[in-house]
Amino acid sequence: MSTTTRNSRKALIGFVTSRSGDKSIKVTVPYKIPHPLYQKVINRKTVVHVHDEKNETKVGDKVEIMETRPISRLKRWRVVKVIEAAIAADGLAVTEKDVAELVPTKTTKA
Repeated sequence: MSTTTRNSRKALIGFVTSRSGDKSIKVTVPYKIPHPLYQKVINRKTVVHVHDEKNETKVGDKVEIMETRPISRLKRWRVVKVIEAAIAADGLAVTEKDVAELVPTKTTKA
């Protein structure tokens, strides 16, 4: 049998923000767009439901996800690999608030 490659699918990189159930996670994907009128760069984010077949991710991980067939009512993405594991200090779990700090947002100059 010959090896075939998959057709090109969308791939994104984001942060795991929540583990909502067995084999299910929420990933926040940050991106930047220019304002239509003023052309200032605006930070935006998209939250997608992702299938994690091996339950290998935890909150705070930086992951690569890829578009796939519909797995459930909301899940249309799957985890390809964990790019960077979250660091838990002194065995404390990473919270959603900590992950929100990882996602790039607007910074103010002092």
